[in-house]
Amino acid sequence: MRIIFALLVLLNFAFSLELLRLSEFKDQNVSGWLASEKLDGVRAYWNGENLLSRQGKKLNAPLSFTKNFPKFALDGELYAKELKFEEIQASVMDKFPDEKAWSRLKFHIFDVPEASGGLPRRLEVLAKFLKNEPNDNLIIIKQIKMRDNAQFLKFAESIIAKGSEGAVVREPNAPYERKRSKNALKFKKFKDAECEVIAINKGSGKYANLAGSLTCKALGGKNDKERAGEPKEGTIFKIGSGLSDKNRQEPPKIGSVITYKFQNLTSNGKPRFPIFLRVRED
Repeated sequence: MRIIFALLVLLNFAFSLELLRLSEFKDQNVSGWLASEKLDGVRAYWNGENLLSRQGKKLNAPLSFTKNFPKFALDGELYAKELKFEEIQASVMDKFPDEKAWSRLKFHIFDVPEASGGLPRRLEVLAKFLKNEPNDNLIIIKQIKMRDNAQFLKFAESIIAKGSEGAVVREPNAPYERKRSKNALKFKKFKDAECEVIAINKGSGKYANLAGSLTCKALGGKNDKERAGEPKEGTIFKIGSGLSDKNRQEPPKIGSVITYKFQNLTSNGKPRFPIFLRVRED
């Protein structure tokens, strides 16, 4: 039994994906870097044969969606501007793909991981492919060269004001890095993090007989530079904002992991103004 368990662990590790992860923009010098919109979609990786989730699990995309995709790897977001994240996620994670639902999505590409050269050169590989093999389901995310930090902040503020999740800025000559990179930064008005739901609290008033809030336990953040600014692992707090009527009628299950956003930490280390975003689907 121990041998079988060990083999399962090794197999899971073998098929897990290591993808580029963004660091926080903290006024690092980004003069000459390339900026783009940060899309609030579902991260996906095309390995030349299948679409995979960020955890390395195969996504059940219909063949009509991935038809004539290239044989080389692509990294990007499954996204549709007119859809909420929950709607995109429901379509992407469905075990039985709905062609009509998938037809509303596009695969927005921000990198060609296995191509050589800097970011512009890597994206040019896909651009040349699409010139010969046009595909409406593949869109290269526009990259804009930034003169200095002031221009990047102005760019970020302008797209956030229009409803965008945030902005990304990347060092154009850096290779694709399968780790959290200092050469790829994100700028958002709110931080986001994950926590485990440990209790569901009844509401009152108009929310009587519904979920009023969720009691959560913070995940990660303890002695972890990658999660600096997040509450320490094990911190207990409540989330009431951001829950839709449907969320209150059918709240996330105890033990499920949710993503939330917050402004900063209070003096006692709890997230200030936490807002529910979504249930994490692995």
